[in-house]
Amino acid sequence: MTDEGDETAADRLEQMLSESGLGGGTVETPDGFRSGFVALVGRPNVGKSTLLNQILGQKVSIVSDKPQTTRTQIRGVLHREDAQVVFVDTPGIHKPRTLMGERLNERAIDSLSDVDVVCLLVDAAGGFGPGDRLVAEKLGGRAVLVLNKCDRAKPARIAEQLTEVADEGFAEFFPISARTGEGVDELVEFLVSRMPEGPRWYPEGELSDVPERARVAELVREELLRTARQELPHSIATKVTEWEWPRVRVEILVERESQKPIVIGKKGAVLKEVGTRVRKQLPEGAYIELHVSVDKDWQSRADSLDRLGY
Repeated sequence: MTDEGDETAADRLEQMLSESGLGGGTVETPDGFRSGFVALVGRPNVGKSTLLNQILGQKVSIVSDKPQTTRTQIRGVLHREDAQVVFVDTPGIHKPRTLMGERLNERAIDSLSDVDVVCLLVDAAGGFGPGDRLVAEKLGGRAVLVLNKCDRAKPARIAEQLTEVADEGFAEFFPISARTGEGVDELVEFLVSRMPEGPRWYPEGELSDVPERARVAELVREELLRTARQELPHSIATKVTEWEWPRVRVEILVERESQKPIVIGKKGAVLKEVGTRVRKQLPEGAYIELHVSVDKDWQSRADSLDRLGY
């Protein structure tokens, strides 16, 4: 997040394009057009991905009720006649127990230096706890507080939460429900007003910079999270190993041999259901081949994390 007069994320991106020879003076700024970058940060499972999908009106980030669903920075692009806002969905900031957890925290925190506005999401029902305060401290007190899941909290509880954080130094407060869309339009209008004047960084109609291979792997992981046991979500990773459209082979990694039958299911029932659900979200004719393998303690091994892109 930047102070007035500081270099913006758009300035840095334009400089990078120019230095790489891709800019070449071809990026034009329409009169009065605003563009910039917004990071969505917070503890795990506060609804960052749900909010991103609600703002864009389409799913670009997988969602789950399991913590740490988002493992990479996912950019979603909001296109308007007067503005373009690039939202960065970040991994939940938490107390890490593995090397992967440490890397997820680093990615989330690193994203804060390259955006124009930071939105800190807090669960309205759960309240502003020590974990939220820890995240807020990393933001320097200049973030916008987004009190999410207000559809699940009583008005008195929401008012109580807003009163408690009034002295935390937030730039603005927005009670919303990412699930129902309540309050989201007001939040978006505020964010657009905070964007500097700038060009369209992404072509019209492009909603995300996530490669198709990565999107398919994430869809498989999302569907696995719907069916796998509670102790498995953090132990599952997915990666596309073969792409010969319409045939796609996805490797599913677990950390223990004992976890394989849970992911496969009786007579392959879990994998069959997952494959069916994923195919319904892809163009007609897609064929998904799922393979489960063991990579012992992959969450704590740098070589495995590097191979998986974490």
